[in-house]
Amino acid sequence: MTLPIVAIIGRPNVGKSTIFNRIAGDRISIVEDTPGVTRDRIYAHGEWLGREFAMIDTGGIEISDAPFVEQIKSQAEIAIDEADVIIFIVSGKEGLTSDDEQVAKILYRSDKPVVLAVNKVDNPEKREDIYDFYALGFGEPYPISGVHGLGLGDLLDQVISHFSEKTDDEDDQSIKFSLIGRPNVGKSSLVNAILGEQRVIVSDIAGTTRDAINTHFTTDDTDFTMIDTAGIRKRGKVYENTERYSVMRAMKAIDESDVVLFVINAEEGLREQDKKVAGYAHEAGRAIIIVVNKWDTLKKDNHTQKDFETLIRNEFQYLSYAPIIFVSAKTKQRIEKLPDLIKQVNINHKRRVQSSALNDVIMDAVAIHPTPTVSGKRLRIYYATQVAVGPPTFVVFVNDPELMHFSYARFLENQIRDHFDFSGTPIRLIKRNRK
Repeated sequence: MTLPIVAIIGRPNVGKSTIFNRIAGDRISIVEDTPGVTRDRIYAHGEWLGREFAMIDTGGIEISDAPFVEQIKSQAEIAIDEADVIIFIVSGKEGLTSDDEQVAKILYRSDKPVVLAVNKVDNPEKREDIYDFYALGFGEPYPISGVHGLGLGDLLDQVISHFSEKTDDEDDQSIKFSLIGRPNVGKSSLVNAILGEQRVIVSDIAGTTRDAINTHFTTDDTDFTMIDTAGIRKRGKVYENTERYSVMRAMKAIDESDVVLFVINAEEGLREQDKKVAGYAHEAGRAIIIVVNKWDTLKKDNHTQKDFETLIRNEFQYLSYAPIIFVSAKTKQRIEKLPDLIKQVNINHKRRVQSSALNDVIMDAVAIHPTPTVSGKRLRIYYATQVAVGPPTFVVFVNDPELMHFSYARFLENQIRDHFDFSGTPIRLIKRNRK
């Protein structure tokens, strides 16, 4: 299901990143008392009253000759274009400014729902200072404090009231998969190779694909929906309006997907940005297949494929569960294997195991490798149960969750993988006190 997108907009230094971090529940954006610190859009998931949404934090919109202003303004305008709802942040500490009015003019043109939030209202006495902001024309201003978390509940109540209740293709039982990767790794060529016909414009110019393109097809009585996306560019290089969908649409495609094909260019090898791109899909809990494209362009010997696979495993240790396939969109090498591989990892992604079988594995694992002792107190595992699929999620009930070190949790995960086929999908283990 596609998540609604909420963009946080405002002039610099009104506290947008602080509010973003509050809602996201983590310090994702850099928070610094200097205008213009957040130069790029930053993305995260938020949730309020059971409604999930994607958030975009932006650099502020400011009309001046300061460095990066044009780029920051462009980023904010891109975020506005992508958003379903906009939170317009102003500062109660400084009052209404001409820059706020300039931002408001930009928001008028967007024709998107706008919720006005007056930040830095840290005590009741300052609430009387918010009424000047009615002049912006966005209705009732909501007084909040990003630093202290005050008023965010009322603000989010209003935000989610603008979300559409419709869901996307609830009856669509096809396997949805997307292709992600840096620009020019050959995703569009792979789309055409899989389909066996020219459905997408293919170009050697990086970033040709500007939007996500959904294509339905059937192979061996299995229905698929393929989502082609623009390449994810390195943050700091996505300033042009022509690149406006390259990052957010890729993230939306990941959210919509059951399976993600992470595409690497064999000619260029691995880049630091590849890790960030794959990290998006891993953190979203999607099934992942690593696709090494343009394999035909390399001079190979008996060790080339094994060496390349070792390199991938060393650089992407958190994707140890993801199968690797070496293909060529140009020569169609191994392309015919992709649908079956997608189908299999999708099955694994949605696999459920019986509690009795799961607990047999857990108890055997404890017998092989006894639970650790911390400060004289031993971890005791009582039982485990699977609580979700997509990705498979297990709750392990223990005497004290603090006693389970991540290394022991990883050991248990490996034992589960040894007994059940979860190749291609991440596994989540949740530690919970039995009481």
